[in-house]
Order: sequence, then structure tokens, then C-alpha cells
Amino acid sequence: MPFQLTEEQQMFQRSLRSFFEDRVAPRAAEIDEKDEFPGDVYKAMSEIGVQAIFFPEEYGGSGGDLLTCCVATEEISRVSGSIAVLTAPPLSLASAAFRLAGTDEQKSRYLPKLASGEWIYAIAITEPDAGSDVSAIRTTAVLKGDHYILNGTKRFHTVGDMADVTTVYAKTDTGKGAKGISTFVVEKGVPGRIISKKEKMMGIRGIASCEVVFEDCRIPRENLLGKEGDGFKDVMHTLDESRPIVAAMGVGLAQGALDYAVNYAKQRVQFGKPICEFQGIQFMLADMATQIEASRYLVYRAASIALNRNRESIMLASMAKYFSSDMAMKVTTDAVQILGGYGYTSDYPVERMMRDAKCFQIFEGTNQIQRVVVARSLLG
Repeated sequence: MPFQLTEEQQMFQRSLRSFFEDRVAPRAAEIDEKDEFPGDVYKAMSEIGVQAIFFPEEYGGSGGDLLTCCVATEEISRVSGSIAVLTAPPLSLASAAFRLAGTDEQKSRYLPKLASGEWIYAIAITEPDAGSDVSAIRTTAVLKGDHYILNGTKRFHTVGDMADVTTVYAKTDTGKGAKGISTFVVEKGVPGRIISKKEKMMGIRGIASCEVVFEDCRIPRENLLGKEGDGFKDVMHTLDESRPIVAAMGVGLAQGALDYAVNYAKQRVQFGKPICEFQGIQFMLADMATQIEASRYLVYRAASIALNRNRESIMLASMAKYFSSDMAMKVTTDAVQILGGYGYTSDYPVERMMRDAKCFQIFEGTNQIQRVVVARSLLG
């Protein structure tokens, strides 16, 4: 089945590429080296409406469909994995979470500020003893009067230090396992929410991954997102929609690495000629390009049917996520190899791309878990 972008989508893609090459690419190495939050970049993106792409028009967005969001995500990742992680998965998750479970008041309160780039969004699921097994979370939320009291610890809370609004998953009934999980909207600055640690990460630097502790954190009752006990079901639906976005990140990152490797191979001279004239290098580049194109078409296919929320769409979303991120790891590693010793230095971007690619195989459901999802879909 062909997935030809419309003329409008192609124009949109070209305009984004120009912006990210001009405004973001020159900052990518600095963001990684200094490991500092790129607030100026996020603001510049909001000025051209990048964040708005992920949200409905009635809440200040531009109403991009999931395929258009994937196109945008690919262009972001092509120059910076960190900026992609800051932008694409959180905003797609926010849009899906509020669309699926939010009240009209909640949507009106939060989505316009997220769509404008004024606010930053994060999601808090993972805990010290609960990663792939979401049902094992121990954070609790006990209703007392007009407030829920949150207690617990979240780990690997991406951009938790900067987030203005976070959806937190906690158990309102500890005896029901996954069916006892509920979702809460937690705003920045609420008493009892403590950033206890910032992890030192191998890649995706500049975007903090935090440990957050909730100590008798009082959340207004109206900040319950959806119904009590529906949190696990709701987050699975939001992740199903977000996985094509993560897959698009892998495609973009790999494309950036390939582009750099091709240009380098044309300029690097060994044995009296550019290394691109050696068949060994040509075969590597050909394989890299083919793997990227195969991943891109799988991402587009998954994005085109993700909102169906049936067995096929769930399976394809997981396929796209693990295939694309595995591909990105392979392509970025090959790019380092093509650059040789130079590729292993921080003077060239491919080593950063390789470090960033590893994250994509882990977050939003490890690639092993994605294979479980696909196998279960196949086996019924």
C-alpha cells in the first residue's frame, strides 16, 4: 500500500527541515555537551507552531493527523534526539490522554497552553520496581474529602524537572492490580512533589530524567483524569497512539546519521580516492538507506491506522516502534564505523546519534515488550 505524502505535507516537511537545520542543528552538540535544558530552542519551535501540530484546532492546535505528526517528528530527530524526546512523545501522549479521558474543562485548561508551547508536559509511570510491568506500580492515591493524597516514587521521569503539567499513574485500589490504577493531572509547584534526583544519562542529554517523590501530595479531586480504575487501560491506548511517533524518531535519527555518513564518505580520501568509491562503503550505505526506507513505510502504515485501536493497529504500532529503533541503533553504529576513528570522537555528531538511538530501544516500552505485543496479536 503506497504512502505518498500530500503536496501540503511535503511543503510542511521542507519548511520544518529548513527551520531545524538553521535553528536547532547548530545547537545540538552544545545541548549534549553541557547537558542543559534547551528552553530557547523550545520557545523558537513554538513561534513557528511545532507544538501545535499535535493538538486539535479547537484547543489552539493545528490539528495535524498522526501521519503529519510523524513527519514532523522525523525532521526533529534528524538533527537532535534530545529535542525530539522533549517534544514529540510527550505532546502526542498529552493530546491522546486528554482526548481519550479528559473532561471539557480539563481540555480547555491544559491543552491550549501545551499547544502554544507555553507549558511543558511529562508523564510519570515508571517506578523503582515497576518498569515494563506497569501493574506493579506502588504509588498510591487515597481520596480524602475533596483531594487525593499521592504517595510514592517515580523513576526515569523525563523532563520532570521542567514539566508544568504531568499525568501521574497511581493505585486508588491496591487490591485490584492493573484495574486499580488511576490517572491524575499534577501541576508544577504543588506541595509534596519533590525532585529527588537527576540521572546522568548516556544519551538524550539536556533533557533531564528524574526521580520524583510524592509525599502526601494533595491533588484536587477534579484532577482525576478519566474514571477511577481506568488508568491502565487509558495509558495503554495513549501508548498505542504514541508508538508510531517514537518509531518516527528512529527514522529521523537514522536519516540524519546516513546523511552525514554519505557526505563524509564523499570527502574522506584514502588510498588516493574518496572512500565512497570503495565497494565496502557503498554496500554499507546502501543497506543503511534501505533499512531506513523500510522503517519509514512501516511507520507511515502504523500511523495511518493507529486510531482504529484494533488488533492490527496495535500490532503495527509495536512493530514500527521496535523495528525502527533497532534500525536506528544499527544505522548510527554503521555511521560511526564509516567515519572510523573520527566517528568515535565528539567532534563529529554520529557518536551522539548512536548514544541517543539506544534510548529509543528502551523507553515507551522496551523492544522486547513490543515483540511480546506482536506475538500475542499473532497468536490471538
